[in-house]
Amino acid sequence: MNINDIRHVLIIGAGTMGQQIGFQCAMFGYEVTLYDVVPVALDGVMSRIRAYAAEIVASGALSEQAMAAALQRIRTTSQPDQAAAQADLVSESVPENPELKGRVFAQFHALCRPDTLFTTNTSSLVPSMFAQATGRPAQFAALHFHTPVWSSNVVDIMPHPGTAPEVVALLAEFAGRIGQIPIVLQKESFGYVFNAMLNAVNREALTLAANGVAAVEDIDRAWMGVMKMPVGPFGIMDLVGLDTVWDITDFWARQLSDAQLRANASFVKGFVDQGWLGVKTGQGFYRYPHPAYQQPGFVQGKRGEA
Repeated sequence: MNINDIRHVLIIGAGTMGQQIGFQCAMFGYEVTLYDVVPVALDGVMSRIRAYAAEIVASGALSEQAMAAALQRIRTTSQPDQAAAQADLVSESVPENPELKGRVFAQFHALCRPDTLFTTNTSSLVPSMFAQATGRPAQFAALHFHTPVWSSNVVDIMPHPGTAPEVVALLAEFAGRIGQIPIVLQKESFGYVFNAMLNAVNREALTLAANGVAAVEDIDRAWMGVMKMPVGPFGIMDLVGLDTVWDITDFWARQLSDAQLRANASFVKGFVDQGWLGVKTGQGFYRYPHPAYQQPGFVQGKRGEA
C-alpha cells in the first residue's frame, strides 16, 4: 500500500475523539465511516460534527463550501461488515482497556481487507499490549491525536517492535496529508510525548483536589497565573471528557495498586456518576458553554460559576 491507496478511513468508536478524527480526515478529502457497536451512540453524532464544523468555519479556517463537502464524505453505521467493507485505514478510539481493544481489532481483522492498516488512538496504553490480537501486527501502530484535532494538530506515531518500518513511514505521510504534525517515537513509552507531560500535571492537580488541598478553581488559577495559559488542568480534563479521565485513572490505579490514584479515580467518579462528563455534556468541573475560567477576572481571583 502507498499513500494514494488510502482513500477511505474507518473510525471505530464514535465518541468525541472519533468524531474529531473523522471530521479532520473528511476535511482533507477522505471518505469516512464512523462505526460504533451501540446504535444509540450514533444518535446526534452528525449534529455534533456539524457544530465542530461551524466553529471551524467561524474561525475562518474553513469555507462554507468546504464544510458542506466534508460533511458529505462522512457516514455512520453500527453494522461492522458495512463499516469494514471499504476501509483502507482504521483508527480505533474505544475505551482504554487493552482486552477490549484486542477483541475489537480481532473482529475487524476478519472483516477488513488483508492490506488495511490498523491504528489505535489510545492515549495511555502502548500498542504491544494488544498488537498480536489485531491479527496483523506488522500493519499496526499507534496514531494518537490530540483534541481539538484541527488546532492541536500534533499526532504521535508509536510503533511496537513488530511494526513494519514502511508502515511507520506511511502513517507519517498520512498524518501530513490530514494537516497534522507527525511525531515518530523511537520506542514504546506510556503517555507518548505531550500526554506524558500533561498526565503528570493532571495527576498532581487531581491529587491536590482529591486530598482537599485546594479547590478546583484555585488549582487551575495557579497554573493559568504562573504559566500564562488560557486554561488549567481541570479545564483541559473537561475538554478530554471526565469518563475518559476516569477510565485512565482507574485503569492505572488497579494496575499499579496505587492508593493515591484510587483516591483520584474516586474523586472523578463522583462527577461521572452524575453524568457530568465535561464539555460534551455541558457540565464537568465547570459549566459550559461559558466556563468560569474564561470569564474576565478569573485568574485574579474573581469567583465565577464552576
